[in-house]
Amino acid sequence: MLEGWLGPWGIEEDLSWPLQDTRVLRVRSGHGEHIVKAARSGRPVSHHFTREIDAHLDVLAPLRRAHGDLPVPELEHHDRELGLIVTRFLPGSLVLGSAAEADPSVFEEAGRILSRLQVPGAVSADYGLRLAAAATELVGRARGLVADDRLDALLSLLSILSAPDAVAHRPVPLVFTHGDFQPRNWLVHDGRVSVIDFGRAAQRSWVSDLVRLRNQQFIDRPDLSEAFDAGRARPLTADDRELLTLETLRESVGTVVWAHGIGDADFEEHGRRMVERVLAQA
Repeated sequence: MLEGWLGPWGIEEDLSWPLQDTRVLRVRSGHGEHIVKAARSGRPVSHHFTREIDAHLDVLAPLRRAHGDLPVPELEHHDRELGLIVTRFLPGSLVLGSAAEADPSVFEEAGRILSRLQVPGAVSADYGLRLAAAATELVGRARGLVADDRLDALLSLLSILSAPDAVAHRPVPLVFTHGDFQPRNWLVHDGRVSVIDFGRAAQRSWVSDLVRLRNQQFIDRPDLSEAFDAGRARPLTADDRELLTLETLRESVGTVVWAHGIGDADFEEHGRRMVERVLAQA
């Protein structure tokens, strides 16, 4: 398939993440450099391929046509059934683990990019209720992984957020979200920030894209949070803050359950710390 799309090609670098069901390769052909994402042989094609393809076709390509340059990869070829995506290579180094991860200007630019990407969608009458139901189900699955008193406290918080006049019952405007908006998916090149990997893209609340940053890079770094907010230029309302609590609650316990399932003990512990923070901040 790749030969038909690219002609002769060769691998320059394997960029695959551990514990993932996808191979990510930087390759070179006569047309230049590309990023190839491919489902690993013998495994089912992940739904992340469909999400990424849909993100490119339905949102990113129209944004590029409407507004010109967009700091995200450009889709060149895809095959849903095979689980195969080819994008034009974006030069740059990952922000994660580099000096750029502590640079407020990088976070300000990332905030500006996020504001461009979050294209408005429909208004959902039941988004909050579905989010609360998912969180409740995950709390049940986390029994034995998180202390019972912490899980009971999460359930109490969920009951508050799900009260008839609370956030779970309010209409939620949906937007296009990245789903994993954080420095491991940001590149920096010649002072310019770009965003990669749209495999978790979906229609969600806009605050859902804040959860991972607030539980990692923004801890003890208010300057990074302030810079990001300045770039994003969208202050949190009272409703936003309640919805962010609900999003974070679901994400925290979901992280514990998912990480335990794949045997990632460090990430499982990160989820437990998220649980403690969401309870402390509620």
